[in-house]
Amino acid sequence: MSDVTPIRWGIIGTGGIATAFATDLALMPDASLVAVGSRSQGTAEDFGERFDVPHRHATYAGLVNDADVDAVYVSTPHPGHHDAALSAINAGKAVLVEKPFTMTASEASSLIDAARSQGVFLMEAMWARWLPHMVRVRELLASRALGDVRVVIADHNQWFARDPSFRLFDPALGGGALLDLGIYPVSFASMVFGAPTRVTAVSDRAFTGVDATTSVILQYEDGAHSVLTTSLEVAGPNRAVIVGTEARIEIDSVFYAPTTFTLIGRDGMVQERFDQPQAEGRGMQHEAAEVMRCIRAGKLESDVLPLHETLAIMETLDEIRRQIGLVYPGE
Repeated sequence: MSDVTPIRWGIIGTGGIATAFATDLALMPDASLVAVGSRSQGTAEDFGERFDVPHRHATYAGLVNDADVDAVYVSTPHPGHHDAALSAINAGKAVLVEKPFTMTASEASSLIDAARSQGVFLMEAMWARWLPHMVRVRELLASRALGDVRVVIADHNQWFARDPSFRLFDPALGGGALLDLGIYPVSFASMVFGAPTRVTAVSDRAFTGVDATTSVILQYEDGAHSVLTTSLEVAGPNRAVIVGTEARIEIDSVFYAPTTFTLIGRDGMVQERFDQPQAEGRGMQHEAAEVMRCIRAGKLESDVLPLHETLAIMETLDEIRRQIGLVYPGE
């Protein structure tokens, strides 16, 4: 058992991603789930029973104002991220916001400004960024094992049944491939290259009007390219490749979840095989660990995924949406 005082978590939302987060959080001896906030007492009670959560709130306001909560994880549907996170920030809580961070860069900027004004921690929950294989990928990039990196190729394609009530097809819930699936390759490219200088995007629509398949080329000041594809109509390989002048990294399926990769030299010889199985859980505990590390260190943002990068990612998503004509209700 850890002798560190646990960080006390509250979760806003009770859907599938909240369930996954709560399950992985239970693996951490320095964390405790003490509260859940929902839109009804019934769903809060059901979630609380499953995870033995002592405080069960019928409103999000009740959760963020709970004096026993240190950190809040926002797991509502995409359009609810901004308001739920803002209420938690204004209540003085550290906040972890599920990806995509917000619906727009403007909303992202609003949250960042509020967190800095209030002096509280804020981070996007791009859980892939802290997975063990991604940590090793960043080490290889930093050591210039690949030489000059020139190309990133990544896809996130999943098949979903044509159901207009399913959230990925529902415009009112921020549906479509881009914000839910495409955020992974876009964020991955950002991890490697930073913000692009040019964005070129094409897309085709689903039957509900959201984007079904979107492909993007990101260009950078030094001439590097990222080629990214996302779709909710097909089951894809969901792999990623980083190609440099001296070597390449081939990340196996599924590249944004715990997985393996190979470092291959320009001559085609394998230089390293990363094959460290996830010991337990889905892997979401790693992002929670980053939040708690930062809180204990008195940091207001993560240096692995700083707020300026999250904002730049949202600006890239905004530009992709502008080019493909993806507009949501109320915009």
